[in-house]
Amino acid sequence: MGEAAVARLENPMRRLKIEKVVVNCSVGTSGPRLERAAKIIEMLTGQKPQIRRAKKTIKGFGIHRGEPIALRVTLRKERAIEFLRKALAAVNNTLKRSSFDRHGNISFGIREHLDIPGTKYDPELGVIGMDVSIHITRPGYRVEWRRRARSKVGKSHKVTVEESIRFLQEEFGVRVVEE
Repeated sequence: MGEAAVARLENPMRRLKIEKVVVNCSVGTSGPRLERAAKIIEMLTGQKPQIRRAKKTIKGFGIHRGEPIALRVTLRKERAIEFLRKALAAVNNTLKRSSFDRHGNISFGIREHLDIPGTKYDPELGVIGMDVSIHITRPGYRVEWRRRARSKVGKSHKVTVEESIRFLQEEFGVRVVEE
């Protein structure tokens, strides 16, 4: 490894970090089923979920515009890492390469919340599935999102798929498989 490569690895601005983990659970109907799902999500994440409403009416599915049909929770810092360890254990620490987008973000699904370690079945609540999205960044990405003096993140500073895979392998012991 050359001097430039070693210096790049030691640079604190090049270190990857988990910006946020978003847990999404689409129930498809409002009412008691959505409330039960909200209790399960709150129990798993330790945070109250945000209710998401339908954007348009789909008569075939019985969904009306503005009707609450899904839940979402955004986890950051320690809560995100703690939940992510459990969620990855639910999929046996294995992710498909197609789960990564070109910016190094990852999305995967959990079929049943009972797959998450330490979760017990409650017949009153039932079983739900969920989608987990992981947003990986480097320090300095804020320049693109801040309100004042907004700027662009350079191409060399953006997270690649290979860097994201390496980060997950080192930090969480994740195995990435081809389809």
